[in-house]
Amino acid sequence: MINRVQWAELPPDFRACVEARTGAVLSSQTVPQGLSCTVALTLNTVQDGLLFLKGVRDSDTDGTAALRWERLVSPAVAGIAPEIRHAFHAYGWSCLAFTHVEGRNADLGPGSADLAAVAEALERMGELAPPDIQPPPLTNRLAGYLSPGEADALAGEHLLHTDTNPHNIMIDSRGCAHVVDWAMSAVGPAWVDPAYTAVRLMEYGQPPAAALSWLNRFASWRHADPKAVEALVSATCRKWTDKVGERGSLASNARFRHLATHHDRSRNVSPT
Repeated sequence: MINRVQWAELPPDFRACVEARTGAVLSSQTVPQGLSCTVALTLNTVQDGLLFLKGVRDSDTDGTAALRWERLVSPAVAGIAPEIRHAFHAYGWSCLAFTHVEGRNADLGPGSADLAAVAEALERMGELAPPDIQPPPLTNRLAGYLSPGEADALAGEHLLHTDTNPHNIMIDSRGCAHVVDWAMSAVGPAWVDPAYTAVRLMEYGQPPAAALSWLNRFASWRHADPKAVEALVSATCRKWTDKVGERGSLASNARFRHLATHHDRSRNVSPT
């Protein structure tokens, strides 16, 4: 687990830079979730109220690149993701301050009442206009595991989140879903985020049949090119096997293969 930096441990000049824009920080609380950011804090500020501050040291080139993409796509995901209120790049740190979402992580397990709200958010994501500056294509992330024909099949122009784990889906007091942390955004076919989420449902205990039935509500999935689905599944399985080995990848690869196995059955079938 990553070692979080507390508010008081940040350089005094950086803290002063933040407070010059947010007002004095009355209190702070570390957010334990997430794997990539050194700074993950809920700040209670005089001027802006509750904010979520996330960031990395400037020496973390991957982390700073991820924050840069998150900032660039932010206008395109307004209303789905929390607003970026401030961006800071000073005294060796790069951070973004977001409007704080009061809520809890989505429950993706069996019997969850959150799945309709999650689906609604994903439907809205599928209709997003691409940002002015597009993030890299999803196929770049799978480079080396896709044949040229598979890469062509998996091409697309829709903005994707690509990491819809429950820590990145917040359910507010009204039962609405907010999708946070767009640092891994990409462009590709619209059905990819619903498909990734269905795999998460299986990961959190949903039977494959139930997860795929939920997935079938998305028209983008029902009309997805079978070659593209097979390309995503095959490349993902190859990549994960290469990363953790045959034995370590068995469970994850089995969940992904359910997508390809059952996709033909769901094509052009209206959800019930």
